[in-house]
Amino acid sequence: MAINVGDRIPDVTLMKMTDKGPAPVKTGEYFKGRKVVVFALPGAFTPTCSNQHLPGFIQKSDTIKGKGVAEIACVSVNDAFVMGAWGKAQGAEDKVTMLGDGNGDFTKALGLDFDGSGFGMGTRSLRYSMLVDDGVVKSLNKEPNPGEAKVSGADNILAQL
Repeated sequence: MAINVGDRIPDVTLMKMTDKGPAPVKTGEYFKGRKVVVFALPGAFTPTCSNQHLPGFIQKSDTIKGKGVAEIACVSVNDAFVMGAWGKAQGAEDKVTMLGDGNGDFTKALGLDFDGSGFGMGTRSLRYSMLVDDGVVKSLNKEPNPGEAKVSGADNILAQL
């Protein structure tokens, strides 16, 4: 069953690339006591993700954070190495935190996974964005068309803040 507005984010571990290598990010601690915008997408370096979704949040990061958001996080079912490299390639440093969900634990716990095996991608995340306040989902925007980043994009999150 998919997560809904009003639900608490499940406590799982994501991974973030640091100067010393991959580091665990426990979601229970990460979301506690602050407002975070999370957006997820099917894969790093894929066309819609690289050309629309991530760039929109990078470009609007100052405006989003100016509305009281402590952090913007991008999640994908990729490892921390890939997410770190993609973030650098896109200029996400200090704007968007790149979190790897390599085994899809977070994505599956949210119930927002899909089978991309037909495309050689295995289990992946649906494209979505959400506002999380102190670990509770305040808004959830699931993209009806995976080839677009409109409903789940930065402009829609801004309108919800």
